[in-house]
Amino acid sequence: MKTVSRRVLLLPLLALLTALLVPAVAPASTARAAGGLDEAAAALRKGPVYVDPRAASELPRNRADALAKKIENSGKPVFVAVLPRAAEYHPDTLLRDLRTKTGISGVYAVELGDGFNAGADTRVMSRGAVQNLVGAVKRSGYPSVDERLNSFVDTAIQQANGHAPAAWEGDGGGGPGTGALVGLGVLAVVGGGGAYAVVRRNRRRRAEQERAALEDLRVVVDEDITAFGEELDRLDFRPGEPGADDAMRDDYSRALDAYETAKSAMAAAERPDDVRAVTEALEDGRFSLATLAARRTGAPLPERRLPCFFDPRHGPSVVDVAWAPAGGAPRTVPVCAADKARLDDGREPLARTVRTADGDRPYWDAGPGYAPWAGGYFGGGLLPALLMGTVLGNLMTAPHAYGADLGGTDGGEFSGSDFDPGDFSGGFGDGGFGDGGGFGGGGGDGFGGGF
Repeated sequence: MKTVSRRVLLLPLLALLTALLVPAVAPASTARAAGGLDEAAAALRKGPVYVDPRAASELPRNRADALAKKIENSGKPVFVAVLPRAAEYHPDTLLRDLRTKTGISGVYAVELGDGFNAGADTRVMSRGAVQNLVGAVKRSGYPSVDERLNSFVDTAIQQANGHAPAAWEGDGGGGPGTGALVGLGVLAVVGGGGAYAVVRRNRRRRAEQERAALEDLRVVVDEDITAFGEELDRLDFRPGEPGADDAMRDDYSRALDAYETAKSAMAAAERPDDVRAVTEALEDGRFSLATLAARRTGAPLPERRLPCFFDPRHGPSVVDVAWAPAGGAPRTVPVCAADKARLDDGREPLARTVRTADGDRPYWDAGPGYAPWAGGYFGGGLLPALLMGTVLGNLMTAPHAYGADLGGTDGGEFSGSDFDPGDFSGGFGDGGFGDGGGFGGGGGDGFGGGF
């Protein structure tokens, strides 16, 4: 009798706690707003799945919630939008516009009426991988939107680099609210807390890996900062020296600012991706020093070019040359005058080496942890081409590259509209989307009906 009484009392309590869980968690996963691109983007910043109210029949709420939960549990930056054919959703630019307005790097899959397409920031998923995946999903002929999206997501979360946006964790990334905590307690009681525990364990593991990678990078970056400081000292410029003019003083001021910015950014760095801001500042500072040096000697002002590929500490490059790593295909890389002379003489360039478990290696033959360091110097859009065929290049474009294990170089990060639409896979060709990236099978807008 006592056991029965306890059960009778427990059931209403569980019902109450479950009721608290639903409003606390579900709205962060999926959203149905008034419709339109702005509403879709706002919803995707809060959760991985958005269904326009006018397309609600295509993906019912319970199926949308289940899909969102799958993505959230994976911890990957995969976004899904189910939209109607409407004037505010322009087929030619829909993926690009949705990515721009959402502002977060990731993989974006869109159902538009009876058409399907996807795109991704190339650091999250390569252009070829996206096109192959879209093509495979279309050719599979799934009879429903639910099946089609789940098939895409199942593969995308395995291959995508990076991590889910912090805002998906609830309360804008600041941790779960009281209702969510109560709900999670209920899940633990009924045996459903395992998935949450796995997600938390994966996040802890990722955080530990990030800390270790940051410490490895710190050694290299500190060397770069020290080298730049020594260049400032060797220049021995005094703002009041004879012949100094305002242009020289401006160059010197920018170089000093870059030095201080680099030091401050490194001191504040918490993740490997934060290093990119440091090397961006150093690259800018070295160009300012090169410009100042030219002004002082009366030489022509240098062209704004990428730094020397072999060692960014060499300063801005002066020419592009063909070069191939050992066993790799030739590519054009920017080089400084000294390395150009060495290559012309048949000698090896003075490459920047870093410490690895196998000894000192050129940075492009080291590990994926050097991607943020190199990205700050050379820019994200150009880096894959420069590193093609090298260890770092292969790791950056592999399905489980640096981003998959260490939080990504860009995946899940807010970048606003600062991305190259040409790099946003899915294709933006004559029909709005390139081969393998079109919506459906016909029409110049790339959103033809059918599969």
